[in-house]
Amino acid sequence: MSTATDARPATSHRTGSAGGTPVRRIPSALRHGATLVWRGVVKTINSPEALIDVTLQPIIFLLLFVYVFGGAISGDTGTYLQFALPGVLVQTVVFASAGTGVALADDLHTGIFDRFRSLPISRTAPLLGAIGADLVRYLASGVIMLVFGVILGFRFATGPVAVVAALGLVMVFAFALCWVFTALAMVVKEPRSVQGLGALIMLPITFGSNVFVPASTMPSWLRWFVELNPVSKIADAVRGLLTGGPVAAPATASLIAAAVVVAIFAPLAVALYQRRT
Repeated sequence: MSTATDARPATSHRTGSAGGTPVRRIPSALRHGATLVWRGVVKTINSPEALIDVTLQPIIFLLLFVYVFGGAISGDTGTYLQFALPGVLVQTVVFASAGTGVALADDLHTGIFDRFRSLPISRTAPLLGAIGADLVRYLASGVIMLVFGVILGFRFATGPVAVVAALGLVMVFAFALCWVFTALAMVVKEPRSVQGLGALIMLPITFGSNVFVPASTMPSWLRWFVELNPVSKIADAVRGLLTGGPVAAPATASLIAAAVVVAIFAPLAVALYQRRT
């Protein structure tokens, strides 16, 4: 004789109320990472020095380079502003990406990751949260720079879609660089050392590029490096998207370079992170 209710095995999926279709949950690493992204954004909002880094630094960079070098390089500041703003936008994000490594090294030094490890969250969530929060900061910095550039007299020669694409391309490149400095933070114990070693990476790839001056003005022994430099490629692509000009070739080269950097340094950073924590 059968019982009134049969025991049934538990299903691994939830079902929707209308059609009974399975509802797949977002992976825990992404859910927990998104929560920690929000934590990082709130921390930035409540930190005056972090807000200065996001808001004031790009403005200072733009003012200095345009009004100190503009007259000497282009003859007038207005012409140089059109050339320099896309490059300074790239340079600001490249410099800021080192902050990801410095912040992670500081968190490792203070033991916050030990607290994260004791919580019922994904092991990689703190890493994703730190990088995601920094990307939000970089996006805010880029928007502030574009707005301030318009106030100074910068004029877009393209439409809103191209401007959004330029910001997106810069964010992709910043995401790739974040993995480089994340891996560096896992190897170097002191935050100050991460900042110092990061400068050794950032200075050659930014000043050894066409961010501030055209490559055609440089000696031939330096020009080959500048033309191969991924920072030059992304600067060319952003200039094309903001002021008009070739976009496809430099944007493709930038995306390939970013993909190569992520393919190399993301697995390395994760492996070092798991070993360190």
